[in-house]
Amino acid sequence: MTHIPSTTILNIPVLAVTRQELLDSLDEGMLFTPNLDHLVKLQRDRRFYDAYRRAEWIVCDSRILRVCSRLLPSPIPEAIPGSSFFTDYYLHHASDPDCRIFLLGAREGVAAEAARRINARVGREIVVGTYSPPFGFEKSPAEIYRIIAEVNGSGATVCLVGLGAPKQELFITAHRDRMPGIRLWMALGATIDFEAGNIRRAPRWVQKICMEWFYRFLCEPKRMFRRYFVDDVSFFVHFSRQLLGRYKNPF
Repeated sequence: MTHIPSTTILNIPVLAVTRQELLDSLDEGMLFTPNLDHLVKLQRDRRFYDAYRRAEWIVCDSRILRVCSRLLPSPIPEAIPGSSFFTDYYLHHASDPDCRIFLLGAREGVAAEAARRINARVGREIVVGTYSPPFGFEKSPAEIYRIIAEVNGSGATVCLVGLGAPKQELFITAHRDRMPGIRLWMALGATIDFEAGNIRRAPRWVQKICMEWFYRFLCEPKRMFRRYFVDDVSFFVHFSRQLLGRYKNPF
């Protein structure tokens, strides 16, 4: 991995990297993409924090986080939402036969539809396997074994895990050594749903004014209300303490 500087936000070092630099450098390791929700969870979940500390690539997913970083000595140059970056990634590797992708996550049939669309767009079978695990899979040794067998049998070299945080990050760090053919792991939340057309991203002008979170809230108000209007608000409390020199890593 090429040395890339980082800036620490609360208890996590976030790489100060542009999208193009990431595309040119991202070959192996684990890619995690923190947003406000992640950073709040990282103040109280030790297992999640430990998983993050093992990631080789920690890249800003949030435009709001990027704006906040301007108040720090080394601001983040660009927000790189995982959902749009993944599209750039597979197009960047469209003609690379060593890039073979497995999609793990989303509801039954969604990953298969995402694979169909991606392969049609790329013009080859860059996605070589998919699997949508059932709810509670992480508590089932048999289900974990099946996932590992599916991934290993696919011949994939890249695995996108879209299981939601912190489940996806914990799965990767716990089991990556059992899938040695995967050189690059991406924990990218709802990206599979976006690629399948199951969820639509906000219009670009909404993204540019840092209001994509509100667009997602309007799309799923019951699911997103607590996240955006209760949990994420505490990020600004913690960040204010960092600016005042009063923040302490809880771990």
